[in-house]
Amino acid sequence: MTALPLSESPRPLGKSEISVHPLAWGMWRMSGDAAAARERIAAARDIGITLFDTADIYGIDSSHGFGSAEALLGEVLKADSGLRRGMVIATKGGIVPGIPYNSGATYLQEACNASLKRLGIERIDLYQIHRPDLLTHPAEVAEGLIKLKRAGKIDAVGVSNYTAAQTAALQAWLDLPVVSHQPEFSPLHLAPMTDGVLDQAMERDMAVLAWSPLAGGRLIDAPPDGTPRAVVDELDRLAHREGVSRACVALAWVMSHPSRPIPIIGSQSPDRIRQCKDVFKVRLDRADWYAVLVAARGAPMP
Repeated sequence: MTALPLSESPRPLGKSEISVHPLAWGMWRMSGDAAAARERIAAARDIGITLFDTADIYGIDSSHGFGSAEALLGEVLKADSGLRRGMVIATKGGIVPGIPYNSGATYLQEACNASLKRLGIERIDLYQIHRPDLLTHPAEVAEGLIKLKRAGKIDAVGVSNYTAAQTAALQAWLDLPVVSHQPEFSPLHLAPMTDGVLDQAMERDMAVLAWSPLAGGRLIDAPPDGTPRAVVDELDRLAHREGVSRACVALAWVMSHPSRPIPIIGSQSPDRIRQCKDVFKVRLDRADWYAVLVAARGAPMP
């Protein structure tokens, strides 16, 4: 049976002029010193990764608090001015500790300016609304994003954790495209395939940035109790056949959906990051892909 295609070639980030590698690296757990952060970024660059995803809220649980992941990335970029070339920096705003959400036009200006300062850059390549703010009309969210774009502070806009309907409502008020969705998607979190998010991405030519593609680490090594054994067994069968890790098979499964999701790798280990390059060795056919889905569903396909 014909293998489902996986290409290492760069592809457009939705309807933007930005091209990205089909894997991304995320910084939600990034902390520590600049040298360690530089090593992780270098590992990602070594395997071709160009899109680096962070957020102003990342690091809130560390000793340095809100904004610390952005600030650490900014420290790395300041120490190595050449590193920025070829990087697509994506960040997010809209989560406010204690509120918890604010996507008002005024707040988005403040949040974006603060992110730019911490990152030490002049323009954010992809600025995403982190989570939907139910108390802000999409027209006002659009107003804030349009102002940032016109001011040259952001290049493209995306959404994270939005429903398809919320994305459509925002797009209705925007005069520029929403270029990306960022949903949670993995063999243990299938909702985007049935809630309209991946369908909308294909309909509107949006990029899909899949967060937690390894289910928060539950699909790595020896999964803890609660991880469906059938999913692990199926992934292990394919990993043994393909000569790669279970993680690479899980990533390949995510990437094989026709919406062409870009998994955001969250590992903080340079060696594990580099090992993800093996995903492009994986050859899954339709039967393989559906076998993983059946295991994940816990029921045969209808």
